[in-house]
Amino acid sequence: MKNKKMKKTKIQAMAFFLRELDMRRRNIGWQAVWLVYDLMWAMSVGFLGLGVAAITGIKLDVNQYVLYLMIGSFMWTYLSSVFITVSWAITWERWEGTIEYTFMAPVKRTIHLFGNSIFAIIYGLIRMFVVLGLSELIFDLNLSKANFVAAGLILALASVSFIGLGMMAAVLPLISPEMGDKMTMITEAIIMMISGIFYPVSTLPVWMQHVASISPGTYALEGMRQALISGASISELSSFIWPLIVIGIVLIPLGNYVFSLGENYCKRTGKLKRDG
Repeated sequence: MKNKKMKKTKIQAMAFFLRELDMRRRNIGWQAVWLVYDLMWAMSVGFLGLGVAAITGIKLDVNQYVLYLMIGSFMWTYLSSVFITVSWAITWERWEGTIEYTFMAPVKRTIHLFGNSIFAIIYGLIRMFVVLGLSELIFDLNLSKANFVAAGLILALASVSFIGLGMMAAVLPLISPEMGDKMTMITEAIIMMISGIFYPVSTLPVWMQHVASISPGTYALEGMRQALISGASISELSSFIWPLIVIGIVLIPLGNYVFSLGENYCKRTGKLKRDG
């Protein structure tokens, strides 16, 4: 009985994964657009790093600075992709006209969100590595000291946290079809600002630094930089790893709980199918 239940769970989660994949396949042109956007973002950041010395007239290690900026850009390409893919799951449901069928189906919401989350991770990794590969053709990124094992651990832990954030943000399009997806983008922008993508968090005002201390992006970005630039070991990255573990443990069940509250509210008030 237990094996049958596990098999059923896997099949249901895979169904949501494959549906996400099929939607992207049917909108392959838009995927190319977003990939070009990610690439232009990374290129602009890289050229900004190259131009700093010329603008300021200050001598500095340009290559090191470019690497600092590019790691932030690559990481945010991935983390924002995970966040948006999960948080826009409801928006996609409304576009496809399947939202009522999905929410009335005898499938646990955790399985639904798990299938979407697995797709989000794979999709985000593909986008990140494509941008990284193309950027390497233009910029001389020195990763000779990089500890890729430690970097992979940071990436995995950050993925869990951002999935939890995405689950909570997915409530916004659920309860507000008119402005919910815009609010998820505002949420993403806030996380980006306080997490130190292109600058140390220490440059923020003190009150913002306190807010940044609860953002998983803060620990993910700094931990990734130390792993890739300095080759820091897993033990040396413990000050970034344990907060990511704690935040992930909190955000996943919290995200599921918040989403369930939003789902029950929409079902109770008849707003599930509302388009605007």
